[in-house]
Amino acid sequence: MTTPVRVFPDPVALGEALAEEIAAGVAADHAADKRYLLGCPGGRSPQTTYQALGRRLAGMDLRHVVIVMMDDYLLPAPDGGWRRAPADAHYSCERFAVQDIAAVLNANAAHPIPREQVWLPEPADPAAYEARIAAAGDVDVFLVASGASDGHVAFNPPGTPLDSGPWIVPLAQTTRRDNMATFPDFPSIDAVPTHGVSVGLGTIVRRSRSVRLVIHGDGKRTAAARVLGSTGFDPAWPATFIHSCPDASIWLDAAAVPGGPGSQRPADTRVGQATEENG
Repeated sequence: MTTPVRVFPDPVALGEALAEEIAAGVAADHAADKRYLLGCPGGRSPQTTYQALGRRLAGMDLRHVVIVMMDDYLLPAPDGGWRRAPADAHYSCERFAVQDIAAVLNANAAHPIPREQVWLPEPADPAAYEARIAAAGDVDVFLVASGASDGHVAFNPPGTPLDSGPWIVPLAQTTRRDNMATFPDFPSIDAVPTHGVSVGLGTIVRRSRSVRLVIHGDGKRTAAARVLGSTGFDPAWPATFIHSCPDASIWLDAAAVPGGPGSQRPADTRVGQATEENG
């Protein structure tokens, strides 16, 4: 495996370092009068990064920042098609984007990210989402995570092609089970929607300048092992697509390292170079 790996003592340290990298890009694009597109997942993995980023963006003008969400849940529409989950639903990715990302980044900003610059794919025309990203100049940094039990990225399940674009996804049972932990207000797996709209793996590969795969916690140790043990894309574990992404790196905390805490030194700050342990 040649994809660079960084390991940190805990999720807080990981989030601080990743936020520092993103904040530098936000500042540079503001100075250059360019838009900055940040690709964002919902859920637990990026939470420490969003919190740290909110602190680092304090006092900044964020009117050039666009939050590019990966996906959202779908419910049946009256016309027989699909509609995105209500924005006030506890599991809504739009709700997460507004409350847990934009509000956090905007909390102490001099000028906030405008509400219309929080983007989500639409089920009526999923392919239009990739075209919109391309027209805006592509995503500067796309943050991605790996499903604990099946390696899903966004809603892309095992078997998703590497060149896939935005699509309406029948959610894998393993993905739905993982999402019960992400959104603990689901009373049972029967309450988890069966479909979502999502960027494809290929969307991220084609439309990103940099991609950061974030995996932390001992519950994600299997996910880390599958990615670290791969040398290229394995459709049985979608997160291995990271090896095909531009300017890609894998960000772990010590608890996620295969073998457990202490099996690898807890800080490799050499961005762009793989750790000695992981080659």
